[in-house]
Amino acid sequence: MSAGSQTRTEVMCLRLATHSASQHDQKYCIDLVRLRDYEGFVGSLLLPEAARRSSLALRAFNVELAQVKDSVSQKTIGLMRMQFWKTAVEDIYRDEPPVQPVSAELWRAVRKHKLTRRWLLRIIAERENDLEDRAYRNLQELEAYAENTQSSLLYLLLETLGVKDVHADHAASHIGKAQGIVTCLRATLYHSRRYRVYLPMDICMLHGTSQEDFIRGSREQNVRDVVYDIASQAHIHLQHARSFNKNVPDAALPAFLQTVAIDDYLERVRKVDFDVFHPSLQRRNPLMPIQLYFRSWKKKY
Repeated sequence: MSAGSQTRTEVMCLRLATHSASQHDQKYCIDLVRLRDYEGFVGSLLLPEAARRSSLALRAFNVELAQVKDSVSQKTIGLMRMQFWKTAVEDIYRDEPPVQPVSAELWRAVRKHKLTRRWLLRIIAERENDLEDRAYRNLQELEAYAENTQSSLLYLLLETLGVKDVHADHAASHIGKAQGIVTCLRATLYHSRRYRVYLPMDICMLHGTSQEDFIRGSREQNVRDVVYDIASQAHIHLQHARSFNKNVPDAALPAFLQTVAIDDYLERVRKVDFDVFHPSLQRRNPLMPIQLYFRSWKKKY
């Protein structure tokens, strides 16, 4: 074989290996999001093709960070994992991503859409602070957590859609807060079984409930009143987000499809009179993909 032929063969092999690695990284992110963030997974499939893969990379990144708290037995280990992601983000912006599927896909998304570094770092910083493993002192603290995690993710999703608009940013801020509040409510049963309660302490104190009430799964009226107040705040944020509807560009709407899941949970918890432990709230809505598609078709959030 001539030197030229050998070089061409080596280049072809390198390209095939790179393509294979890229496919593996993409599949890893798809599988992770499908398993851990099903609603986000279905919503990502409804994004324009140019943003779909990047959206899944961002959601996989968010899942990786979110599951650190529940997967480590010691805070020190959690801090080490967060430090890995801080370093990974810095390396990604130096075009030197770690050899890790989510990092590789995130690097691809950053290069393609020129994603803002501070949103990624803000998500990491907030997840790191959350390793303290304590209840939110008040509703404002929960909203700040939601803004720094869920809203930051939405700002990044808007960037993958090429949207730079102040009205879209305002809507994203409120939707992210609603998402964070609803996620806290949805996780109440999971956490209570592990003797943990993260619901805002000021609202619990207002209604005379204790952490023990939630740990033993109390369905008394004062517990329902706590859930009602927290769920109402999520609803208020949705209303605020929708007040920008007429001014938000159509291109931004696919990023806001998660309002379907927020609406769904708030309606279901209302139907069971705000009993956060009701078995029906633990089941996935089988109509969710259809509802997401219909909302996408209507171009509303």
